[in-house]
Amino acid sequence: MSDDLGFIHVYEPGSGEDAATTLLLLHGTGGNETDLVPLGRMIAPGATLISPRGKVLENGMPRFFKRLAEGVFDQEDLKARTAELREFIAAAEQAYEIEPGSMTAVGYSNGANIAASLLLTYPEALQRAVLLRAMVPFEMESLPDLSGKTVLISAGKQDPLIPADQTEVLAGMLREAGADASLEWLAPGHGLVREDVDRAREWLAGQAAS
Repeated sequence: MSDDLGFIHVYEPGSGEDAATTLLLLHGTGGNETDLVPLGRMIAPGATLISPRGKVLENGMPRFFKRLAEGVFDQEDLKARTAELREFIAAAEQAYEIEPGSMTAVGYSNGANIAASLLLTYPEALQRAVLLRAMVPFEMESLPDLSGKTVLISAGKQDPLIPADQTEVLAGMLREAGADASLEWLAPGHGLVREDVDRAREWLAGQAAS
């Protein structure tokens, strides 16, 4: 664990066939830098892992950006925190000798939302993303060019926190911007289940083979 590069974070170097894959793990509300490390190991066992802790506290629980209410984001803070995370990615690439723009974001809930914000605001920062329980982070007058980017959105059919139309709109935005975005609906609600893990692993393996 390190508090260098602007964020408290975990860095674990990769090994074997997956060593060239770098996962940027972005936790949900109340999580921390260790929360998604087991998930990262399950979906890409030998990948390099980088997992920062969100800097915003909501009732003592870490998040990556502020919200005004459930599902209502503080847009100014989201913009500033997305830029801050972009700077961390660039610093991590240099510090850990990672090819610029090659990271795969794996985000859950609040982490998925800031990953979507990264894709839409700084397309060059990520190669692909796995968005677990994500919604539209903000509306845009014009979309960036996401040609060549691939995204897996894993959504819960019975998610009480994220309206289905929000997830559909996000998938549509990404596709309209040129990304190859797959939206998959699972039976559960907001929490992650084994099916999320299995699908993300299969999807990443397919990306690496393509």
